[in-house]
Amino acid sequence: MYDVIVIGGGPAGLMASISAASQGANVLLLDKGDKLGRKLAISGGGRCNVTNNKELDELIENIPGNGRFLYSSFAVFNNRDIIRFFEGLGIRLKEEDRGRMFPVSNKAKDVVDALVCKVRETGVEIRVLSPVDSLRFENGQVTGVRLRSGELIDARNVIVAVGGKAVPHTGSTGDGYEWARQAGHTITELYPTEVPITLQDEFIKKRLLQGLSLRNIHLAVYNEKGKKKSEQEGDMIFTHFGISGPAALRCSQFVVKELQKTDRPVVFMSIDLFPGQRAEQILNSIYAMAKHEPRKAIKNVLKGYVPERLVPILLDMAELQADVTFAHLPKSPLEKLAQLLKRFPLQATGTLPIEEAFVTGGGVSLKEIDPKTMQSKRMAGLFFCGEILDVHGYTGGYNITAAFSTGYTAGKSAAERVSKEREPV
Repeated sequence: MYDVIVIGGGPAGLMASISAASQGANVLLLDKGDKLGRKLAISGGGRCNVTNNKELDELIENIPGNGRFLYSSFAVFNNRDIIRFFEGLGIRLKEEDRGRMFPVSNKAKDVVDALVCKVRETGVEIRVLSPVDSLRFENGQVTGVRLRSGELIDARNVIVAVGGKAVPHTGSTGDGYEWARQAGHTITELYPTEVPITLQDEFIKKRLLQGLSLRNIHLAVYNEKGKKKSEQEGDMIFTHFGISGPAALRCSQFVVKELQKTDRPVVFMSIDLFPGQRAEQILNSIYAMAKHEPRKAIKNVLKGYVPERLVPILLDMAELQADVTFAHLPKSPLEKLAQLLKRFPLQATGTLPIEEAFVTGGGVSLKEIDPKTMQSKRMAGLFFCGEILDVHGYTGGYNITAAFSTGYTAGKSAAERVSKEREPV
């Protein structure tokens, strides 16, 4: 019999295994794939954004999906602990924009190899190509697992770290939700987050902006009353179906939620191309540029000021003739152009499916999980960590931080539970 079985070899599962074994527990790590850390290996564009260096409260703010639940696990193992942990493994880290922490080598493989090496060093038994069929329970207590092969494996504790339904080719196919239900848990509605957004605008249908990147913009999502629900800064890119890139990914969950709330077919969004300026300042800049070259058509004046492919679309929306020069520049359309640069409209119809998302929204209800230990309140000895929980953050190292933190907490708590059982009465 094992003290702890960890199911899933992603960031949460690897950290849970290390944590439990470091506390003296006899640990078995099971993964259905042929190698560990597959999602970790492709994270951060193949560079692995291991955590974020922001202060704790700001870290929580960037985990809009129930981030406050993580205060207890962060008290046990937080982002600064993650940095120290990896540097202790010989992985030197560097800080990039917005607090993102990457290995100096820029290779996710180095992070995965170091983690797997640490798992082996702590004495964890690893079995790959070992898909779990179900969990086993008896008298309100977990007793082990059944593999799809039919093999039964006994354990005092089981940690479920199999991820959600996002990026299924890495092994996250939602297996753990049914196991959680069988243990008496509620699964909150699942939906895609950190996922590209689909648009119905004519310039998208005609692919006029496909491949165009915008840097350091603000992207906003509005409710049906026109109130701004979210505004995200960063970069974005137009695609053949809509928009993607960091700012779009962070807005995606708000698009999903607004569509769920109403029967509207679209959710309105906007791009602020000049977040550091007011519309009046933009108007004055355009006017000054046109005045400086009075014989130049407005379409050519705008080149270099805004992306060239945007110019004809903006002029059409502002009802401004492309060939008009300074001497005949009408005031009202020019003011409208300045407003459009502050609030370029988009019509979102939804997002790509959950399988195309980076992160799963929803999961095991947090009301049924002890935040201090990650243990189930429904089944003794059963723990959950990582993306299977109803916790999700923005891209930028927040989700992986939650996975490492809850994984470490679950592993430590499971091992401590074994130690208590062994204490003489």
